Amino acid sequence: MDVPLPHLDRPFDYLVPDTLDADARPGVRVKVRFAGQLVDGWLLERVAESAHPKLAYLEKVVSPVPVLAPEVAELARAVADRYAGSLADVLRLAVPPRHARVEKDVTATDPAGATPPTATDPTPVDPRGWRDYPAGPAFLRALTAGRAPRAVWSALPGEDWADRYADAVAATVAGGRGAVVVVADARDLDRLDAALTAVLGPGRHACLSAAAGPARRYRAFLAARRGDVPVVIGTRAAMFAPVERLGLVAVWDDGDDLHAEPRAPYPHARDVLLTRAQLAGVAALVGGYARTAEAQLLVETGWAREVVADRATVRARMPAIAPTGDDPHLARDPGAASARLPSLAWTTARDALRADLPVLVQVPRRGYLPSVACADCRAPARCPHCAGPLGLPSAEGAPACRWCGRVAAAYACPECGGRRLRASVTGARRTAEELGRAFPGVPVRTSGREEVLATVPAGAGLVIATPGAEPVAEGGYGAVLLLDSWALLTRADLRAGEEALRRWLAAAALARPGSAGGRVVVVADGALAPVQALLRWDSAWFATRELAERRELGFPPAVRMASVTGVADAVADLLAGAALPDGAEVLGPVPADEGRERMLVRVPRARAAALAGALHAAAGQRSARKAADPVRLQIDPLSLF
Repeated sequence: MDVPLPHLDRPFDYLVPDTLDADARPGVRVKVRFAGQLVDGWLLERVAESAHPKLAYLEKVVSPVPVLAPEVAELARAVADRYAGSLADVLRLAVPPRHARVEKDVTATDPAGATPPTATDPTPVDPRGWRDYPAGPAFLRALTAGRAPRAVWSALPGEDWADRYADAVAATVAGGRGAVVVVADARDLDRLDAALTAVLGPGRHACLSAAAGPARRYRAFLAARRGDVPVVIGTRAAMFAPVERLGLVAVWDDGDDLHAEPRAPYPHARDVLLTRAQLAGVAALVGGYARTAEAQLLVETGWAREVVADRATVRARMPAIAPTGDDPHLARDPGAASARLPSLAWTTARDALRADLPVLVQVPRRGYLPSVACADCRAPARCPHCAGPLGLPSAEGAPACRWCGRVAAAYACPECGGRRLRASVTGARRTAEELGRAFPGVPVRTSGREEVLATVPAGAGLVIATPGAEPVAEGGYGAVLLLDSWALLTRADLRAGEEALRRWLAAAALARPGSAGGRVVVVADGALAPVQALLRWDSAWFATRELAERRELGFPPAVRMASVTGVADAVADLLAGAALPDGAEVLGPVPADEGRERMLVRVPRARAAALAGALHAAAGQRSARKAADPVRLQIDPLSLF
């Protein structure tokens, strides 16, 4: 039943009246009477008899279309158990809301008449796109042969990842099976949509995305459920897509936080797809320019094999990358160390523009000037009265607090005693204005939240973009400048270094190869581990290092960790009623938002299922007692702090 109460997270038996016998098939939406109310539900199974002596009747079959596939129901149960959630919550994510008009149009023919995909695809699979990866052609052959290879793919710089995914999907379809591919956002979805249309032809795949609107999304879902298309691609809404004879599940850029569902029980698309691959015994592909610690764990445990290029190929394809910390000009001008656009970055951009090549500038924030910091040590400037952030200098020439409005006339940095202030993070729009003045006559474009550009033309031009909004340039960028790198590296987050490297590699991958004049400048110290990984284009090395450090410290994914957030009494009540497995460590509390606190429970990965079960059972006990204060449960949350 669609009831968000943990203690009711189990199937219930109902009698099927003769009038509903034909329509009451497994997978249909129904309405039942429960506790005096009419509630929605799913018909999971028809059985001959029940252990309960007295049963009520089904009230209504909402629609005779069996939208819940048996494989998806099994997957939803596994995901609910993994994340200590309820099946009803997962099914709400797995099956889009019903759209009656679309359903009537689509099901004019027999709704059960699904036709499995066949191996009659007219387009042969060309393995040449994967020839730069020694294991790539073998991966495609295994997909065509109907086997279940599992790969972690590190894409080369300049690689058209959408075409490579289209090749893998085409190989799967040629073997008579279907595929599900999940990407992070609408722009990536558009690229993959175009690539699949070129390889498979029109009408051979469906796009599932919440941004498409209720009608289009439900139409695409029904097309997949009926077997009209063998391939489904989409954002995280597609991770549960029903596909006949599934043969491949794939996710691109699994480190993007858009893959994490913000609604309970907060599943991650990568983990859902890997669970699906395990349950169904199908192939899996996890790809990206960067490699996450979770993907590295798959390689180290032998669950998947890495598909990478040799070092000679990497060096030939990558642009020339340099950190500003190694700039020889710093020895002659120590003040250049605090410059936002060091001379190396400025000359690199100038040379690219003179060569009639576009320049990409990545800045971590949009807007103008969010905050200021000490010009010497870069410590954030805070108000001495209320600890609020200081803003631009006031009319008196001193910084003013954004919270209380007081002027900090005698401000001194508490870390180093410095009195000079500088922009902490200058946003994309302010950067565009500054560079437009520095390079007069050069067209300047911005790409960010207000408008995300997909492509930009060749020729001299400046493109100012926030991370994740970098457009593709025709022929590649002549220069890529990665500014304000410290803003990514100094975040209070377990994944700060991993996320910074992922953002940098995604931008640097758009540059031309070094042999064609492509250059990348990162405003950072070259001794930092993420910068070293960028310089060598070796995200696997960084992921190995990151995973080893997390094993030593006891952080995910080396262990399984649960977050319990709520008011102090509610958190204590839930943990007191949970039969935590042996070896569980309870950490905290730490402050959370709105007067709540957070406790962390850590267990070895072998005890992960026991931890999720114990927490779900404890939540069910509180639900049965009608405890007033809610508690939020998350397994392996993206942020621990």
